[in-house]
Amino acid sequence: MAVPGSLRRQPANRGLVSHCTHHHVVVFLLTFFSYSLLHASRKTFSNVKVSISSQWTPYPVNSTAPELRPHELWNSSHLFPNAEEATLFLGTLDTIFLFSYAVGLFVSGIVGDRLNLRWVLSFGMCSSALVVFSFGTLTEWLHFYNKWFYCCLWVVNGLLQSTGWPCVVAVMGNWFGKAGRGFVFGLWSACASVGNILGAFLASCVLKYGYEYAFLVTASVQFAGGVIVFFGLLTSPREVGLPELGADEDAVSVEEDANRPLMGNDDVDDDDQNYSIQATDNDNQPKAIGFFQACCLPGVVLYSLAYACLKLVNYSFFFWLPFYLSSNFGWKEAEADQLSIWYDVGGIIGGTIQGLISDVLQKRAPVLAVSLLFAVGSLFGYSRSPNSKPINAVIMAITGFFIGGPSNMISSAISADLGRQDLVKGSSEALATVTGIVDGTGSIGAAVGQFLVSLIQENLGWMWVFYVFILMTSSTILFISPLIVREVRLLLHERRLRMLAQ
Repeated sequence: MAVPGSLRRQPANRGLVSHCTHHHVVVFLLTFFSYSLLHASRKTFSNVKVSISSQWTPYPVNSTAPELRPHELWNSSHLFPNAEEATLFLGTLDTIFLFSYAVGLFVSGIVGDRLNLRWVLSFGMCSSALVVFSFGTLTEWLHFYNKWFYCCLWVVNGLLQSTGWPCVVAVMGNWFGKAGRGFVFGLWSACASVGNILGAFLASCVLKYGYEYAFLVTASVQFAGGVIVFFGLLTSPREVGLPELGADEDAVSVEEDANRPLMGNDDVDDDDQNYSIQATDNDNQPKAIGFFQACCLPGVVLYSLAYACLKLVNYSFFFWLPFYLSSNFGWKEAEADQLSIWYDVGGIIGGTIQGLISDVLQKRAPVLAVSLLFAVGSLFGYSRSPNSKPINAVIMAITGFFIGGPSNMISSAISADLGRQDLVKGSSEALATVTGIVDGTGSIGAAVGQFLVSLIQENLGWMWVFYVFILMTSSTILFISPLIVREVRLLLHERRLRMLAQ
């Protein structure tokens, strides 16, 4: 009995290794570090908040500032009467950035599918670098302090930075097909964590000279990265004469299942599965898919809502974990910052391993479901972590493994799967739009989460914050439950067919 094409499985990385060239490596590294640099500039702002707050408050309430005379002259430019109001404004800037970033993602995905991805990404990096330089360096050099000016700059920065993720995911999706995509994207999605580490390192090297130099160094490196991307990034294999994904006729027998999208219908004909993401034919360039058409694609809305819940939890750990460790356990701020890295480490490992497992199964949703179920347990356990740094670090890494891993998968590999469905064969310019929708919805959830965490912690305490995290993680499972049921049924059906074929 012949085995249907949908059941002919190949090793997860076989097609990937056979088609990997030095161009693939260059694309992997350029997209990885381009988004790392964007994340580094965000992290720089977090790292210098104490210095900015000190600069924005007058000397009598700021013991770290030098006493300058005459007092009226040197304190006339300060924005806030005390450090509490300065800190509140810095938190407001975070919320403004996340909301503008979320709105920008919806727009950037559409723009990325209609213009050259390299141009959009390079423009976003260079323009964002200029805004960061103006925000943190130029205003300090000119001694110009204005709350509305800062807010406007940070809104623009959020919009410009939003060009990064849809573009880099789309470029990666052009070069790396379904064969090994979970593993490759899981490893590649560590770019955000690497950017956080890079931003902290760059800021710490020059912070002693003034916070404005931290912004200067980060903006300069990011601008240089944008120039390199403009001249060096290849957005698709077609640009160097390589076959598009699924267009290699010599490898059809090996990769006909590897090129089938995970999110597509499994009952389609095996002969109708070779297509590309960004282009299918040089003579017949497909039109970009519309925003509402992208929303109507199977799985897009469900994964977007699920990611909004999950990104709320993931970004809350990113923004609030060091503060939680310091306030709840009384640990020093520097120690809390160093310990919080273990959450990112767990997320990197989790995304890579879970992506590899999903490659073997050729299904994503069941892997996510199992991980998120363990995430509920790890959140409950971490909320009761004892006052012990080694134990806390271990439980934190486990929590990052089961939360950060699924978050990385949804924002990268699954977004690429959603943009490669059978329904977009005729208009394959969909990947950046779909990625923008998923990540944009997730960023709205993250922005709301920053307000909720501070509100709940202030009125009810940290234990209720973790209860909300557990609720949001459970909601993530609930939103993707139809996809989980469908893919589990397909796995069972494939297993029965294979048993009959033996």
